[in-house]
Amino acid sequence: MPRQIAGWQARLEYLPVAASVGALRAMPLERAVRFGARLGGMAATLDRFNRPVAMRNLTLAFPALDDSARLRILRDSYRNWGRMLAEWAHFDMFGPENIERYVTYENRENWDAAIAAHRGCGFVVTGHFGNFELLSLAHSIYGYRIAIVHRPLRNPLIDVAVNRARSRFGNRAIARRGAGREVVRLMREGRWGIAVPLDLDVRHGVFVDFFSMPASTNEGPARMAMMTGLPVVPAFMVREGTAPRHRIVVMPQVEMVSDGDREAAIRENTQRLVRPIEEAIRRYPDHWNWIHRRWKTRPPGEPRFY
Repeated sequence: MPRQIAGWQARLEYLPVAASVGALRAMPLERAVRFGARLGGMAATLDRFNRPVAMRNLTLAFPALDDSARLRILRDSYRNWGRMLAEWAHFDMFGPENIERYVTYENRENWDAAIAAHRGCGFVVTGHFGNFELLSLAHSIYGYRIAIVHRPLRNPLIDVAVNRARSRFGNRAIARRGAGREVVRLMREGRWGIAVPLDLDVRHGVFVDFFSMPASTNEGPARMAMMTGLPVVPAFMVREGTAPRHRIVVMPQVEMVSDGDREAAIRENTQRLVRPIEEAIRRYPDHWNWIHRRWKTRPPGEPRFY
């Protein structure tokens, strides 16, 4: 877990974020989203520090593309972040009366069928993909409360603001460290979806293939699903074009294995949970965060990737 900053450093870092959000909130949503995309495009040009990491990731993921095609994906990814920031600035406008105008479902029956026999509980496997913040908010507006297992942000002021926006319609944030006990309590309470992003590098995880290269991955969701018997359903937020309209794409429930060696089953189940994330990224590569050092942790004996 990253160490949080505090005091003047946190406030100094928070000020430009708050100013940007305030300026975007003052605009109508559609205009703010267009402006956010331009901000993202400028950030892509200026951010020379993260570009080598992103291009290395893109080369691994899409070896058949040339550098110009990979760079287009990266720039579109930054534009996605800009649009996401604009929509986040307008989170207080989304509610039951207008959510269908901005977010609809694709294959919602996959979720309903999975949780029908489990008191409304289940795991939602997702990633930092599309407007993932709006995914959890919209899901709760539609009547599905989400407990989000997350890694707290470095800046506590930003972390508080993000979690306040997430929880407007009953969602809850759970720190990833020690999340198991809280997940079990919510499971007993009933009517909760437990959302877990599985696209981040972890220092102590299980290695599974991600774009044909071993990636250290949190095995906690596989362990919890095996222990509780709760269904696991992948879901991702897909933007329609460049407008503030999205689809929550719900994939079929992931079938888990439980026979044989337990650690081998955990590894296999984690692989099964990661596979839909890769599938979504391949289909919508501009929706993912390519500057993340996803392959930073290496198996023993392997050289550093970055």
